[in-house]
Amino acid sequence: MKNHNKYSFIKPKKTPFFYGYIVLIFGSIGVLFSIPGQTVGVSVFTDPVKDALGLTRNQFSNAYMIGTLISAFFVTKAGKLFDKFGARFVAFFSVFLLSLSLFIFSFSEKISSSIQHLLNSNSFIIPFILLCFLFFLIRFSGQGVLTMSSRNMIMMWFDKNRGKVNSISSIAISLGFSSSPIFINYLIDNNGWELSWQFLGLCLLIFSFFIVQFYRNKPEDFGLLPDGYKSDNTKKVTNFSEVNLSLIDAKKTRAFWMFGLALSFSSFLITGFTFHVVSIFESNSFTRTEAISIFLPISLIAITVSTFANILSDYIAHKIYLFVMIFSGIIATYGLLTLSNSMGIYFLITGLGIYSGMFAVVNAVTWPRYFGRKYLGEITGKVASFLVIASAIAPSLFSYCFTVFGSYSFVSYLLLPFLGFMFFASLKVTSPQINLSNQE
Repeated sequence: MKNHNKYSFIKPKKTPFFYGYIVLIFGSIGVLFSIPGQTVGVSVFTDPVKDALGLTRNQFSNAYMIGTLISAFFVTKAGKLFDKFGARFVAFFSVFLLSLSLFIFSFSEKISSSIQHLLNSNSFIIPFILLCFLFFLIRFSGQGVLTMSSRNMIMMWFDKNRGKVNSISSIAISLGFSSSPIFINYLIDNNGWELSWQFLGLCLLIFSFFIVQFYRNKPEDFGLLPDGYKSDNTKKVTNFSEVNLSLIDAKKTRAFWMFGLALSFSSFLITGFTFHVVSIFESNSFTRTEAISIFLPISLIAITVSTFANILSDYIAHKIYLFVMIFSGIIATYGLLTLSNSMGIYFLITGLGIYSGMFAVVNAVTWPRYFGRKYLGEITGKVASFLVIASAIAPSLFSYCFTVFGSYSFVSYLLLPFLGFMFFASLKVTSPQINLSNQE
């Protein structure tokens, strides 16, 4: 019999309360520790790193795009590893890889200079290729695997209360993500970008110990059931049932593609905006401080929306959330288009805040609610690859719009028609759980 407590002093079945709440705490912390591999963490390093390596904004954005795109091909495979080996194994190696990547990144200028000296060349190709490789590492391990495994682990431990629990997690994550640019900017201002990455890498290395101690894959491994039910309580066991769809079956449903595209749109817009946030605001006569401070009101709106949406998600159809995301996307895109006007910033903050709040709900709760938990890893891994691809393309597209047309607002002319398509294509979305239950 497999020992699920190997290398750990913690015994989930012997805790005086349901161990899922410990999973909730450390799973949420795990998502927060992915920030160095997320756009919100990378964006603060953009200007000092590109200047140190002698790259233009377009070159830096393209390196980010290539590294992120390559990582997308491996995220789905990581999802299958999650189903096979569990969150504990996958999260440990992802956080260790992310830590190692940040340490290497902190020496990127020295590595690039050494290679250039060795080859007697000052070509930008050398730091460009180096950044592509490093962005692949941090995007795969941070944005992709660590986030996916930590979030999925929480969802594995809850069913009926999944939305309520996710509301708690979403609040903590939203606050952490919104405040991280200010914290990282403080680190860079006081210690430089190299030492800042080393400090973050050390924190990740320490957190890997807590993953081994507290991460657990699913309650059934310890004689428990989601929400704290006991496996020997037959009355409550009979109330727990779900229909599980494999990735192949999930891809045959309209719901998989529409929710996947809605989440991908969020990844595209928020990544592109966050990656160039300072430049976007400076091009509209705002300061760097004002640009970074925008994340706080966005986060407050996101927390409010996600809290109510998470609680309601246990009771209402998730199709409603799909349309809320689409309309908030329209508001945010219009805000980006009219940012130079006095009202544009309010549309942008409102739209991004609502969309971010809904993203936190749908990306965590909807997948197990619609497709079950058995193949949750491979399904969310595939969706994660969509998000990674969208986040890879966004910085370069935003950058080229600015360098070619002189304004970031032109991106909106591409996004608004896509949102129109999403609206009409989502009208016939239905829950696979309901459809399959009716067939039975």
